[in-house]
Amino acid sequence: MHIPQPRVVVLAGGVGGAKFLLGVRAALRRLGAPEATVVVNTGDDLWLSGVRLQPDVDSITYALAGQNDTVRGWGRAGDTERVNEELQAWGAGWPWFTLGDLDLGTHLARTGWLREGLTPSQVLARMAERWPLGVRLLPMTESEVDTHVLLEDGGRLHFQEWWTRHRAKLAPRAFENPGITDAVPAPGVVDAITAADVVLLAPSNPVVSIGPILAVPGVRDALRETTARVVGVSPIIGGRVVRGMADVCLTAIAVETSAAAVAQHFGARSAGGVLDAWLLAEEDAASVAEVEAAGIRTVVAPLWMSDENASAGIAEAALRA
Repeated sequence: MHIPQPRVVVLAGGVGGAKFLLGVRAALRRLGAPEATVVVNTGDDLWLSGVRLQPDVDSITYALAGQNDTVRGWGRAGDTERVNEELQAWGAGWPWFTLGDLDLGTHLARTGWLREGLTPSQVLARMAERWPLGVRLLPMTESEVDTHVLLEDGGRLHFQEWWTRHRAKLAPRAFENPGITDAVPAPGVVDAITAADVVLLAPSNPVVSIGPILAVPGVRDALRETTARVVGVSPIIGGRVVRGMADVCLTAIAVETSAAAVAQHFGARSAGGVLDAWLLAEEDAASVAEVEAAGIRTVVAPLWMSDENASAGIAEAALRA
């Protein structure tokens, strides 16, 4: 089947988004298509020890640059932790939140540029100059809208503390991004969505990776109004999350951990949601009728991102959808 050379926008965050983007880049190169524009979640950013951390931005940047630690699943390959040990000796930072030395170099450079007056978009563009990433990266917004977790016991934690320190074991009742109602999409985000032929929702955490992007005022409207086809890739395979603790996040917002339920959570564009089509794993083929009853075209495909070639196959299936 001939696939046209589309202008592609991807909404992504986290390790799942990073692995998917490797496949998108490979697929578009095979097609001779333009580089994708990637709108990256910045909802889990934070200040720590005086530096600005952007976990999703860095995971995606490192993966596309071939610099990521594929064993741990986060940070830089071959990193050391001498500075982190010294910070802990001073009682600074979070002892359960490891910052590698090479990773700290990224955070220091970012913070310095921000202090010099560069915008988050300009900082990300400068970061992308170091390595040939093969995509254009945009933050979802230039506002600081860190994710907070509201706990069942009435407490409140930054998402990174809840996720990394407590491993999502403390029962959440809601997730918030303070200030997001006053945020605006970063420069280029709405224009990219409007001009796209295809918009892909990566198989990232639907609640804390894709959710904050959609919550930026103007992004959801752009998705509803674009002439592009909006295609999502399920992060759920066989009723289970592939990586991380998205099931805990989904439960907190009363969404079942199933491919069909996540599709219905995003909703069909024809019914006020954002999706035209949804990729289901072969293990979830029995859910096709349920998803299509919600007005979302469904495609069944292998969704295990075992390597870059497999991820490219998933991206190609999404483009065909």
